[in-house]
Amino acid sequence: MANLKLKNPAGGSLNLVSADGASDLTLTFPATTGTAMVSGNMPAFAVWGSSGTSLTNNTNTKITYDTEEFDTNNNFASSRFTPTVAGYYQLNANLLLVSSSSGILGIQLYKNGSLFKNGSQIVNSGDYIGANISVLVYANGTTDYFEIYALQNNGTTRTTLGGQAYNWFQGSLVRAA
Repeated sequence: MANLKLKNPAGGSLNLVSADGASDLTLTFPATTGTAMVSGNMPAFAVWGSSGTSLTNNTNTKITYDTEEFDTNNNFASSRFTPTVAGYYQLNANLLLVSSSSGILGIQLYKNGSLFKNGSQIVNSGDYIGANISVLVYANGTTDYFEIYALQNNGTTRTTLGGQAYNWFQGSLVRAA
């Protein structure tokens, strides 16, 4: 493996040419300090809950995710995403439940144990109700972590539907800090 150095700290381009000279590749570097990101260090995950989570009336409840589709940097464990690369992350989550009465289903993104962003859906009697959230967030790469909670006020305990299509949480690094 060869080490290549870009001599201009203000950024620039580097041309890589194949040994036979038949093709080349140009890499352009911005005028910034930090780490150049490649696919190997851009965390992404997708998880889902195989069974539902019971939501007690008017109580914030952490959603359980027990099945990983993928976790490229091993940053997801115990229903919590803890990114180890500082940067901006797109996080998305969805829940579905059946309601026999009207009310509200809220889906909440918690950051470091506190409510950070909230999404909600008004529940009509006898319907399948979905709530989702999609946010762009900053994570410091060391101590920040994210969890999904839900809140419903339909009068009694309700259980979210389990399964890959109904109860999921996913995210990926969009841009390093």
